[in-house]
Amino acid sequence: MKGYAAIAKILKMEGVELVTGFPNNALQDTIAEEGIRLVTFRTERAAVEAADGYTRISFGQRIGVSTVMFGPGIEAAFSGVRQAYSDGVPILVLPTGDERRRVSTHPNFDTLRVYREATKWSDTLSFADRIPETMRRAFTYLKTGRPGPVLVNIPVDVGGEELDEATFQYRPVKSAKPAGDPDDIRELARILIASKNPVIRAGQGVLYACAGEELMALAELLQIPVFTTMNAKGAFPENHPLALGTGGRTRTKMVVHFLDKADLIFAIGSSCTREQMTYPIPSGKTILQATIDERDINKDYEIEQAAIGDARLVLKQLIEEVQRQIGPQGRKGDGAVAKEISAVKEEWLREWMPKLTSDETPINPYRVIWDMMQVMDSESTIVVHDSGTPRDQLVPFWQCVTPGSYIGYGKDHMLGSGLGLALGAKLAQPKKLVVYVCGEGAFGQNGMDFETAVRENIPILNIVFNNGTLSMSKVVNPIASKRYGMNVVSGQYAKIAEGLGGYAERIDQPAEIIPALERAKKMVDSGKATLLEIMDKEEIDLPYVDPVPKL
Repeated sequence: MKGYAAIAKILKMEGVELVTGFPNNALQDTIAEEGIRLVTFRTERAAVEAADGYTRISFGQRIGVSTVMFGPGIEAAFSGVRQAYSDGVPILVLPTGDERRRVSTHPNFDTLRVYREATKWSDTLSFADRIPETMRRAFTYLKTGRPGPVLVNIPVDVGGEELDEATFQYRPVKSAKPAGDPDDIRELARILIASKNPVIRAGQGVLYACAGEELMALAELLQIPVFTTMNAKGAFPENHPLALGTGGRTRTKMVVHFLDKADLIFAIGSSCTREQMTYPIPSGKTILQATIDERDINKDYEIEQAAIGDARLVLKQLIEEVQRQIGPQGRKGDGAVAKEISAVKEEWLREWMPKLTSDETPINPYRVIWDMMQVMDSESTIVVHDSGTPRDQLVPFWQCVTPGSYIGYGKDHMLGSGLGLALGAKLAQPKKLVVYVCGEGAFGQNGMDFETAVRENIPILNIVFNNGTLSMSKVVNPIASKRYGMNVVSGQYAKIAEGLGGYAERIDQPAEIIPALERAKKMVDSGKATLLEIMDKEEIDLPYVDPVPKL
């Protein structure tokens, strides 16, 4: 058999159920022969982002795979792969490449050299008989350690090279998960127990480890309030008495209040990276950290005590050690922290209720978020934000109660990435309502892939806020915006969605929001990709946002 066929067989053996791609890759025929679903997008970037969303919503238990062509194909895919790398998402990228003898010939695109810093591991196939070995290594990296994208470059002559079928051998890779060192666990437990005002910072590692129950058990055992990073939103139920909500670029009042008074922060499954999309740890705090990657420790913050291991295993160890040190019931029954959280939350919502329930026109975007929460069941809904103010408005207020009900992305936050992520999420969870919320700037980057949702029968609900401006541009570049209209855009996005074959409505009155959402849900349930264009006001009031950096 040929090399391409061997790769396709390995994908099938590894349980790969679908592959995204655009436009052409000789591997795609053999993938189709194996009965693996191929989903064709309008751009390489969106194809990679859909593989990303598929993986995220599966907590890395199912690996998204994307194929693109050599040269311009893999060049155009870079931003999607880089975003997966910065957010720690395990996806497999399989581009074709120039013939072996021309891989590094100038000016041909040298995939391996360019992608080495944007992937967890990458390699070029040299010979067809090395395909089992290389793919085994690829899936080992995908299933073990810190999550991240993996790339295997397939020179066209290697893909077409004959491989002796009699010698072809491959077994699916089993994942391996490390637990924490017992001495580290004992010290973590001792310091946690001794602290007076601890706070837990839960990162995306909690989602990938499927450690939500263990996180809740530890928080309840020690009565510790919990906030999640934006990437981990949903890892801890935000209706739990100990939940502070999400600490992203914008955050809840509970996060600010309790981090200010904390004497200790325990970061679990979090890289503790200083970046603008996660609320920074205030100075003067003792920090404990449990992470899968040793490179995270003492990187941006000084760590008092760390443990290296899978979040679920470490949390289980901590629960056992805490119970050994202070008894099986711990501090259960002490409701003081929960009472304080409730009081702060009530005060915060009271402050924001005029915007959340506003009847003004143009429509206040916070009113849309509030009405979404009245109409949609958070347990059966997956919300995906895009970059910019829709993200900043959604993150604090949209309440997640189950893991995998939100995709918060964004260390390298590519504008427009949310549509691909949403389509991947719907492919992974076809029975759930997937809602993608963006502004007109994001739609301008990715809007044509709404046609992919129509053509490939991936019915999602796309909510587009349209106020005719790029709000961040006016903040960052006020002179250019005033003088040359740098912040001004235009378009009628409902008409575009209709032209692409979907169902669409344009809403300009607050009273129309809930009826439109209910109709949209029915259309999505019937299998129709749907877009609601909301004519909203430019709302620049954001909760506890840090200053926008000069880019």
